[in-house]
Amino acid sequence: MGLIEFVKEAGAKLGLGKSKEEAAVEEYIEESTKANALWHLVRDLGLEIEDLNIQFDDGTATVTGTTETQAEREKVVLSVGNVEGVARVDDQIMVVAPEPAATFYTVVSGDTLSGISLEHYGNAMKYTAIFEANRPMLENPDLIYPGQVLRIPPLEG
Repeated sequence: MGLIEFVKEAGAKLGLGKSKEEAAVEEYIEESTKANALWHLVRDLGLEIEDLNIQFDDGTATVTGTTETQAEREKVVLSVGNVEGVARVDDQIMVVAPEPAATFYTVVSGDTLSGISLEHYGNAMKYTAIFEANRPMLENPDLIYPGQVLRIPPLEG
């Protein structure tokens, strides 16, 4: 006989499928749980942001709050964005003391911090500036991965 196609949403309700309402409630709970997990991630990293609020909907994390520096803002955005399942971060964070923004760089296969430093600063030994700019998200300068987004701060004079 082989494989026979059916309409998944039709038929007797035996607890195998979910109504649209049940699926919507489950999705809401799942996205609320993801938002809560992202909130705890930011807090566990010790990032300084007042009134932190994170909403999650269909791959987009919306982050609000207030922080003292642009660097801290960028770290919050990157800590949330570098999580599986997050496709976009809607950054609505207010900064008390604005300063020049860092460049964001997406790691590709074969990258090293020294290679990225050479490309952006013209000096491979400045990799420590990139490493420090991405702490506490980075714990080891040798442990970066393709697809990860890093902060490349402007070098101080």
